[in-house]
Amino acid sequence: MTGIHKKKVTPYIFIAPQMVGYLLFVLGPLIAVLVYSFQDRNLLTGINQFVGLQNFSKMFRHDPIFWKTIGNTITFSLGQVPLNILLSLAIAIMLSRQFRGVGFFRTLFFSPVVTSAVAWAIVWKFLLQGGEQGAVNALLGIIGIQGPNWLFEPGWAMFSVIINRVLKNLGMNVIIFLAAVMNLPQHYYEAARIDGAGRIRIFLQITVPLLMPTLLMVTIITVIGSLKVFDTILLLTAGGPSNSTMVLVYYIYYQAFQFFQYGYASAVALVLFVFVLVLTAIQWSTRKRISHYEN
Repeated sequence: MTGIHKKKVTPYIFIAPQMVGYLLFVLGPLIAVLVYSFQDRNLLTGINQFVGLQNFSKMFRHDPIFWKTIGNTITFSLGQVPLNILLSLAIAIMLSRQFRGVGFFRTLFFSPVVTSAVAWAIVWKFLLQGGEQGAVNALLGIIGIQGPNWLFEPGWAMFSVIINRVLKNLGMNVIIFLAAVMNLPQHYYEAARIDGAGRIRIFLQITVPLLMPTLLMVTIITVIGSLKVFDTILLLTAGGPSNSTMVLVYYIYYQAFQFFQYGYASAVALVLFVFVLVLTAIQWSTRKRISHYEN
């Protein structure tokens, strides 16, 4: 092989493993989901036939649980995304300052991210036990408050899942915001202080605009993550009680691996894919309006 040919072929050799993995584990399953969504496919009965749009008709017109999962998914996202972003931004600004023990606190906030989801869920199931057995209710009992049965009452179960998810994944957004905050140009702040601007005005008129590209990116990945939540639901509530925490991804798992309705589960997965795609496109298209640094 000549030097020119080797130079042309070498990059393809390096990206070949990635491309093979993408084709086998991403593009292939996506095409399979698209095909299965138009089939009545049941692994137990062996049924495998084309049914056109019947799965989608059943989903939108005759499946009340599907609409409940849509509502639960939106509720989860509306609760988790703002809380996660506001808390992670506040913690990142606090940790951007130099004080004794800052390294310990940075590690402390990031440690849940690298903790096993199963171990995390087991600990929280003990903490959130009803009655006086759970540590959370025991603490509330000290100040005279009788805590609810957190994971077995419909309203409190969704609240518990949201808080649990925020605490588990908060550290990743803290790290992203921390990197952005520590690289903000300081001459803007010095000029603002000379002009007599207060902390709130500096935050709203300098920090937030400078962080807008990072805020946009964090918002997009947090929204996508909230729409794909699965492990927290599976491990803490399994969609209950009374389907009050049944979200879309868990419903896909429920249909595919509890009822073995692969065709119907694929149709729900396709709807989720389109929903995430459209939502991400809308968020991305608005970046030029809310960010002063996008061309």
